[in-house]
Amino acid sequence: MLPDSFLSSLQNLPGFQLESFKRVHEESRSITSVRLNQFKKWDRSAHPFLNQNEEIENNTHVPWCPHAFYLNERPSFVLDPLWHAGAYYVQEASSMFVQYILEQISVPSKSVAIDVCAAPGGKSTLLANYFFDGLVVSNEIIKSRNAILVENITKWGADNVVVTQNDPAHFASLPHFFDVMLIDAPCSGSGLFRKDPEAIKEWSEENVQHCSLRQQRIVEETAVALKEGGYLIYSTCSYSMEEDEKILDHIASMPGFKSISIVVPAEWNIITTQSHLYQASGYRFYPDQVKGEGFFISVFQKQEVNSNQYSVPHFTFTALTKNEKNILQDHFELPQEYQFFSHQSECIAIPEVFENEFRTLLSHWYVKKMGMAIGEIKGKDLIPAHQLAMSYWPVLPYQRQELELKEALNYLRRAPLEVVGPKGWTLFTYQNIGLGWAKLLPQRCNNYYPNEWRILNY
Repeated sequence: MLPDSFLSSLQNLPGFQLESFKRVHEESRSITSVRLNQFKKWDRSAHPFLNQNEEIENNTHVPWCPHAFYLNERPSFVLDPLWHAGAYYVQEASSMFVQYILEQISVPSKSVAIDVCAAPGGKSTLLANYFFDGLVVSNEIIKSRNAILVENITKWGADNVVVTQNDPAHFASLPHFFDVMLIDAPCSGSGLFRKDPEAIKEWSEENVQHCSLRQQRIVEETAVALKEGGYLIYSTCSYSMEEDEKILDHIASMPGFKSISIVVPAEWNIITTQSHLYQASGYRFYPDQVKGEGFFISVFQKQEVNSNQYSVPHFTFTALTKNEKNILQDHFELPQEYQFFSHQSECIAIPEVFENEFRTLLSHWYVKKMGMAIGEIKGKDLIPAHQLAMSYWPVLPYQRQELELKEALNYLRRAPLEVVGPKGWTLFTYQNIGLGWAKLLPQRCNNYYPNEWRILNY
């Protein structure tokens, strides 16, 4: 199953055990893990596979990430309305180690962080929860993948995330802007061979070298945007030393970057490694030794910078008119500590404390999504945005109506619905979590769930 050339390339890696590694790939065992969105609350006791409570056995929790646990089997997530509503994210357990690193280096929650290669969005949603009163930039240069990223960030419901579509070369326009930079670099993908056996056919030593050169370019071009004292977290889902320890040496050779060591409990079976030239610390995850897929991660701190700073933002938001703000306030109580603007025909809200950062990003980068879209004002009416339905704001406009499972799935399919209730805009919920908007009329229900996100196979 695994090419001899691939296995030979791993023989001298720290902690590598050939026989158990081969065996775990032959077993075709599937491990599924999920991470909860702790800002969306529902009763897990009745859920078919999310009914674990805080007293479950230690081996069910993902040990390095709170709010995350393993499932006994992989269910059909598409048939769970809570998955569509962003109540949890299906994420590979090893990659959740980012959470543990953030906790160990004690990064303040009110920081400005970026996920450089963010799609499909698992690590960005983790960052959004960790930096709950900070700002997270979720960047993806590939257009098709960026669309998936926007969908997942929207469903997660955070209002402190900006989705951008920029090349690493653009980072020079924002020197010393970020407190934390996560580079989960595009790689040869060998760590996911057990999960995706088809990927084995694409592996080659030439591709590993190609990925290594691309990773060096990404690091070099993005590092300028990290602040003095800021942290760079580098990771891959590759086992290859050319993409892991050798990249650590490349980072360590850059002016001002210092490797940071993390204390890892021995019982987790995560292998601590060091790069050859600079003894920079990294952490290897092997699927025969941890309950997760192959993964590599490390962390550096930027010790020194030059005097260049990003330019003063020239982007200016269009303030809401007094009438527009009155209409919003007529529909619901606007949360405090936000600024409200008109942007591309919609009313949006952004955390007031980060207004300058939002303006700076809009001045220099290509922004696809930012803050919280509230909706469009037409006359005296508010046409609510889907983002608002996904939010975890405590107070939302209009009435709510709880749906049963079959009704919720029909809503997500945009199939005909037979619901009874007062006419007007309605937030449909499932397990008390918002699914989206509908408009109830005397003889029908107009479904406003985004057509491009509807369930197709059911």
